Amino acid sequence: MAKYERIADDLRGRIQAGEWLPGERLPTETPDLTTHYKTSLNTVRQALGVLAFEGLVDKVHGRGNFVRKPRKPVTRTNERHQWEKDRAREPEDTRRQTGATEHDTGLTVSDLVFSADFREAEASDDLAGLFEVPVGTKLLERIYRTRYREEDEPFNVARSYLVYDVVKANPDLLDPAQEPWPGGTQNQLFTLGIELDRIEERVTARPPTAEETEELGLKAGVAVMVLRKISYDTTGKAVEISEVTLPGDRTEMVFTTPLNRW
Repeated sequence: MAKYERIADDLRGRIQAGEWLPGERLPTETPDLTTHYKTSLNTVRQALGVLAFEGLVDKVHGRGNFVRKPRKPVTRTNERHQWEKDRAREPEDTRRQTGATEHDTGLTVSDLVFSADFREAEASDDLAGLFEVPVGTKLLERIYRTRYREEDEPFNVARSYLVYDVVKANPDLLDPAQEPWPGGTQNQLFTLGIELDRIEERVTARPPTAEETEELGLKAGVAVMVLRKISYDTTGKAVEISEVTLPGDRTEMVFTTPLNRW
């Protein structure tokens, strides 16, 4: 094992033992760590680079190295969809008490900062095929970001697509000022007389783009999960399509499948 790896192991153990708490600064690279480990500055920096890659340490230019504060984890289960459907017809006061993000994180409405951007878009070949509409059909594209009030980065970036001519039957659905909508998309569809029958989700993983790395606050080596969610109504027609980009270092996907008994 190289010397920088041994130093990284020692520092990792000391961090995990609580010698330095989240948000606290580590001893200076020089002279503190170079003297303690009797090694060069380059070796110390290699060791700290390992910990930064693992997400244990943040290097702040001009200030030093800090123990990274754990990000609020997100557990996303497939059971959330039935939970959303069950409350889609509840009174508004009930629907306002909590939403899907609170369900996934255990946070409350007051813990969250929410933003929504709406714009018109044209159906690509891909989306047109799923919606069974001509290419170029006008869609409503909605981009959602929700973050924990104590953090700077959102839990994910979600892009939702609806067929514009369907949505315009309820003008409130075209207004981003109405967001966050109590009861979410399933209640919005309910106002249009649409009931969901099933939701299909497909998850892939890939390296993040530069834009995603910055927006989601990702460290080097952290992948993103890309979730495509297709919501079908009771006639079997796709009525909403979402593409959600989730950071791999804070998101756990849990799928529970009930099995019929013999």
